Parts: sequence; C-alpha cells; structure tokens
Amino acid sequence: MPKIHKLLLTTVAGALAAGSIGSAPALASHGQDNYFEASTTLLSSKTRPKAIAQMRSLGVKAVRIELAWGAVAPGPANATKPSFDMKSPGNYAWGEYDAAIAEAQRLHWKILLTLTSPAPRWATSNKKAPYVTKPDPKDFEEFATAVARHYGTGVQLYSIWNEPNHPAFLQPQWNRNGTPASPRIYRALYQAGYAGLKAGGLAQPKVLLGETAPTGYERVNYKREKSKALLHDVAPLLFLRETLCLNAKYRKSGSCTPLTAAGYAHHAYTTAAGPLYRPRERDDVTIGVLSRLSSALSKAFAAHGTTSNLPIYLTEFGVQSKPNRFLGVSVSQQAEYDAIAEKIAWNNGRVAAFSQYLLKDDPLGGKPGASVNGGTIGFQTGLEFLSGAPKPLYHAWPVPLVVSKSGHGYSLWGLVRPATGATKLTVLVQPKGSHKFRTLSTVTTNSQGYWTLRSSTRGASWRVRWVSPSGSKYEGPPIAAH
Repeated sequence: MPKIHKLLLTTVAGALAAGSIGSAPALASHGQDNYFEASTTLLSSKTRPKAIAQMRSLGVKAVRIELAWGAVAPGPANATKPSFDMKSPGNYAWGEYDAAIAEAQRLHWKILLTLTSPAPRWATSNKKAPYVTKPDPKDFEEFATAVARHYGTGVQLYSIWNEPNHPAFLQPQWNRNGTPASPRIYRALYQAGYAGLKAGGLAQPKVLLGETAPTGYERVNYKREKSKALLHDVAPLLFLRETLCLNAKYRKSGSCTPLTAAGYAHHAYTTAAGPLYRPRERDDVTIGVLSRLSSALSKAFAAHGTTSNLPIYLTEFGVQSKPNRFLGVSVSQQAEYDAIAEKIAWNNGRVAAFSQYLLKDDPLGGKPGASVNGGTIGFQTGLEFLSGAPKPLYHAWPVPLVVSKSGHGYSLWGLVRPATGATKLTVLVQPKGSHKFRTLSTVTTNSQGYWTLRSSTRGASWRVRWVSPSGSKYEGPPIAAH
C-alpha cells in the first residue's frame, strides 16, 4: 500500500544556493551497500521480469523487500485465530515473495527482508482495520520463526517493522497521558521477532532495529485533540529513546536490558527544500541532520541501551519530484538532490547502507501527511514517472554526480554503480556561455566505483559518461554546481 509520511512543507528558499555540500580531498575510507526497493513492481509476476532487467542495467546489487505479515498468514481477515502451527512455513502463502527472493538470490543480490504490518486481523488487539493496533508479540514471534525456517540464511539481513513511529504501520502512537505508546509496543515486537528468528534456526541473526520515519511529534495534547492525539506520529529520536528506555538526556529510565541489533535503520527523507534542509524540531532526522542520529546512537550505547554502537542503515530514501505539488521538486533537481543526499551518507563513516525507494512513481493521491490528518498521497520518488517514461534520475542513478563549489574551483564526487571493480569514466563540462560539452578529465574509480576530482575549470553544468566492459553506454544528465 502507498507509504505516507508527515513531512514538513516548509521551503527554505535558496538553502542549497546559500550553503555548500563540502568536499573531501580524498575518498572516504568506507563504502556503503546500496539497497533498491521496487515495491509492488518487484512483487508482481506481470511487472517483475522488466523490473529485474532494468535493475540489473542500473547496477542494483541489493534489494529491500517488505514482507507483510497479514499478506501471507492464514485467515488474515478472520477475527478468530485459525487453528494451525504458526511456526511451520508450510502454513503460509509466501506467493510472490518467494518468486522475488528467488530471483534476487539467482542474481546474487543481497536481500534485506523487513517483517512488517499489516498484521492478520486475529493478531491485533482491536480486530479493526488497518490491522496495525498492538499486534500480539507471541504471535509475531511464531511468525518470525516460520520466516527464518523458510528463508534462513538465504536472506542476508532482516529488519523488524516498517516505520513503527508512524500510525499507518503501528497504533496507538501515544497514550492518553501524553507519553509515547508506540516505542514500547515496538520494543516488544522487536524482541519477539529477534527471538523468533533465532528459534527458526538463525543462531546469530543479523537484524536491524528501528526503520523509523524521519519526522514526528515530540508531544501531544489529548484534552485538546482527543483520540486524534493518539495517532500523531512520534519523532524518531524520541521513539529511539523510548524504545531503549532512555530519558531525554539519554540516561536509563527503567530496568530494560540492552537490545542486540546489527544496525539501526532509518528513512531520512527530506522536504522540497533539499537535502541540506535542517528541521528545527530536535528529534527529527532528515538527511541534512543525519549527525543527530549518529550522536543519539553513541549516547544510547554509552547508556547501555544497546549491546553495541550501532551502524546506520538508511534503508529507504528518495527525492520527491513533480507532479507532486506538495513535496516535489523539478525532475532535474531530483537527480541533483538525490546524489547530494547519497554523498552526505557516504561522508558519514557511521552509515553502512543507502537506498533508493521506487523504480516507478506511485499514483497521485490526496494531501500528504499522517494518517490522522487524512494523508493518502503516494510517493513520486521513482526513477520513472507513473507512465513508465524515464526521469533524468533514471540516467543519473547509475552514475550519480555531485559538483560543489570549493574555493576558486570545484570539487566533484561520483560513483559508477554498475561497475564491479576499478574502472575509467569521462567527466564532461559545459563552459559558461557554451551550448556544448567538452571532456574535462578521464578519471579512475576505486574498487568500489567511487571517485573524486578537483577542477579549476568554470562551467555551467557537468555530466559523466561511462562505457561498461560489455559495451553498454551510460551518460548522466547535466548537473549544476551547488
């Protein structure tokens, strides 16, 4: 189903023009996995073959798949739990999930599998749609056991729940006394899911904690808003602290044991203001303030909220483009902003993974926002329009390029995503006043495909060109300097 976020609509005029994305004199000492989520496109036998072919051409090497509990469980619409062995994989209808995962395994792609809502009706506390209210941890543990027995080590990385700080995926978000409710509900689900994966045969399961949405509320007023207040999304850092039983100063506020995880997953979406946008709300984490999450995780580890100092997995990200009139930027800006966001993540040594959400745009819905406010709009973060026509991002994503002003010159950063080792590419520049591009430099990437370049040549725009060993030609769109 379409994903929905409460993203701020504030536009910071000229934010990118006034700032600098910075530049490093040498390549960072780390790499990051790049996950791609094609959502329903990959989970349909009708659209999967074409999507797989496109993804291979684009350089995809890892995928994220959201496994909806209620989509595979027996009797998902029943109020009463059917009589069946919930730990047995043979009792679930894995359907298109099996086909998509088998194809990813055939291509030797890494797989991140997120176990998430909606839950079966019988596993929720109120038995009401959308079946996300207080899912039963014991039932979820047995489901996770079945998942581990079915997919096992064929899935490299698991994650528990999608955006548990958002009411579209977990309810209630708040208690009537104004304290967050969803973090403790989620903590129980995470512990149950982790235990279930172990019980299913994974001795040391690699599981991500969090999968949090980027923004939310830091407080609500039940007296003023009544039941609406219980559905406002919880700000991600407040959610993190409450999940780990920490107070506002990141000190233990209870006797909770530390949680074990392979990393913390987060969806650092930003607004139309661009990737450098800095929300005023201190507990929000968009890509422009990713350091807030790095700091929070270090404090949480120091307070014994986690058993290790967790790396960050940015498991869902994308830049909204037109025709989304609320959050969308121009399609040319989408390509530039997406690369800038990836460079921000790459420059953060804490980040273990970045991602792209959607190959093809969702259909347009209504106004954006949390479910409590009637938000239904889909995501226009795809590389293609809903019609299938490519955006500039389709050509930019395999060879992302960032050009930043640096002193009296420019610093360039990029990646050849389809490459499987060090390779050479051509950097082109369009001088100011000219309508043509000319070769600026031939650059050799590192073994992971990353490269940097400093240049004193003034230009109106830049682009990159790469030819694969098999002869496939890649040329990114024109990119402006920021």
